[in-house]
Amino acid sequence: MATIYQVSEAAGVSLATVSRVMNGNAKVSERTRKKVESAMASLGYQPNAIAQSLASNRTNSVGLLVSELHGSYFGDLMSTVENVLKRNGKHVIITAGHVDEKREHEAIEFLKSRRCDALILHAEAVSDDYLKKLVNSKVPVVVINRKVDELEQNCFVVDNVKGGYLATKAAIDAGHKNIAYISGPLFKKDASDRLAGHKKALEEAGLTFDNNSTFEGDFHESSGQEGMQHLQATFPDFTALVCANDEMASGAMTAAREAGFDIPSQLSIVGFDNVLFSRYLYPKLTTINNPIHAMGEMAAHWVLEHVYDIKSPVPIEHLFVPEVVDRDTLGTL
Repeated sequence: MATIYQVSEAAGVSLATVSRVMNGNAKVSERTRKKVESAMASLGYQPNAIAQSLASNRTNSVGLLVSELHGSYFGDLMSTVENVLKRNGKHVIITAGHVDEKREHEAIEFLKSRRCDALILHAEAVSDDYLKKLVNSKVPVVVINRKVDELEQNCFVVDNVKGGYLATKAAIDAGHKNIAYISGPLFKKDASDRLAGHKKALEEAGLTFDNNSTFEGDFHESSGQEGMQHLQATFPDFTALVCANDEMASGAMTAAREAGFDIPSQLSIVGFDNVLFSRYLYPKLTTINNPIHAMGEMAAHWVLEHVYDIKSPVPIEHLFVPEVVDRDTLGTL
């Protein structure tokens, strides 16, 4: 069986150059690439992943940490990152942290032990200080859906305060004054930021925020149902309901129908995320576009550019602007 050393001799190039060709490194000229590929073909050389890793000091694998392995939001993130990296000859190792500091830390250490060339983290429980130390270590790290001071160039985040503001402002602009809100778990920064945006929109419109108008959910569909039932008892006159994600909005829609509400003539509902199923609910859900697909794409291209010298086809963006996606669940008064 041919070896990488024989390929190097046959092509008249160094081992490092052969390795760059096998790893798709953009710094190799087209003429040199063709020489190496021709030598590999004539010798019948099949790259060995371990040998390739040792020669290049790269494993061609990227670690991806997500909070959960289920749900449209994380499914979109995982598939986007995997698609971009796969197109460029890289593999993804995925693990979940389950929004628990100890488990997130263990998951990150696991990815480091797999000798991943870079880490893409949707980390919600580990501290900012931990992430800062991690970024300053040997493994390149990017963070999704979280802004960490002093690490802005490693973070890819949507403006959640603005998103929460836009969701509630859409209801206000439609004539609603009694607006209930189902938040995500408020220890999460994205959930607390969206609630802050909701309060900002109320204040701007001269509306008073009422603690009885809010229910703290957990971003899952069941807490949307529970929240809708709770709010009927604590804030019964609401005509619009803003939910901090689409899963909770879909649960709230189910509970509203069971309670006899027609959507949107008797109750308007606004979600957040614009996940795939939101356009297939009935009525179709008015929501806030949270560009997780674009964030995942940008994070993957950042890794390709900074770690593998594969230039991004588009400028790398770090801050994403949410937008209202106007469908059928927001009615006017």
